[in-house]
Amino acid sequence: MSTNTLEWSRAHLPDLSGHRALVTGAASGLGYETALGLASRGAELILADRNEPGGVAAMARIREAVPGARLEFRALDLSELASVRKLAAAVVADGRPLDILVNNAGILPPLARRSTADGFELKFGINVLGHFALDALLQDSLRRSAAPRVVWVSSLVHRQGKLYFDDLQLEQRYTPERAYNQAKLACLVLALEQQARASAAGWNLQVLAAHPGISRTTIGDSRQGQRAQRLSDHFADLAFRAVMRWLSQAPGQGALPILQAAAAADAQGGEFYGPDGIGEFRGLPRRVKPSAPALDPVTRQRLWSACEGLTGVKVGF
Repeated sequence: MSTNTLEWSRAHLPDLSGHRALVTGAASGLGYETALGLASRGAELILADRNEPGGVAAMARIREAVPGARLEFRALDLSELASVRKLAAAVVADGRPLDILVNNAGILPPLARRSTADGFELKFGINVLGHFALDALLQDSLRRSAAPRVVWVSSLVHRQGKLYFDDLQLEQRYTPERAYNQAKLACLVLALEQQARASAAGWNLQVLAAHPGISRTTIGDSRQGQRAQRLSDHFADLAFRAVMRWLSQAPGQGALPILQAAAAADAQGGEFYGPDGIGEFRGLPRRVKPSAPALDPVTRQRLWSACEGLTGVKVGF
């Protein structure tokens, strides 16, 4: 990470002492860097991840970089609503405020369609439905905060995404690219709808979205050993590896738009942050433009209702 980037971090993130944050997918990659950044400003962190050894190792690394950091690990598998409910119940039961919630965890969709334990398409189930349920179930903890903030991590590919309302689980249309693009667009759509509903209800919750540009993470590791079933899968994998090699930035820099959304004093609910470089591939964080579906109230409300129906979780705004 460059000196300028470090200076930006120090200059723009306030003292977070007394704040409590939960980051999903915090054992590695963008989630780890987000947790590290928040801890470095004094926040108390809950690292939520399905990888317990990785989470414990991540806490050790953060404590090495930030002596005295207040951290705890909580197991969370977003592909299982039972796991989401268990984590949320434990956090709510402790009676403490939750000031920052970062919906970060995700996967690169497998080449062949797979389902979660609850029968959802894997990418949509983890990225979208798991986080939707988590946010709803943590609402009591968020309401205990004087200034709660939620961040949904989207992606550059929100621009290519389409919401297949007649086939959200992609039972008929599955390709890994389509699954990824739809899920990341859905994260952006839900962020703006969550903000609209909170504002209409008179709640001071701030909901933002962010994307990391193109960042080097371990998200592609889940595809190792998978055999391409189509020639296009093979070429798509080659293209992905080339982009990661030549155009990507370090995960620490990719996490900066997420940190801006999560903690910067001048960030406001309903905003979307990404890198300021050409094509939003890399750079320092700035406000970026959401794609058209995210700005359409009918689309947002339709997706929200679909998520409530699929998860069985109602959000009490």
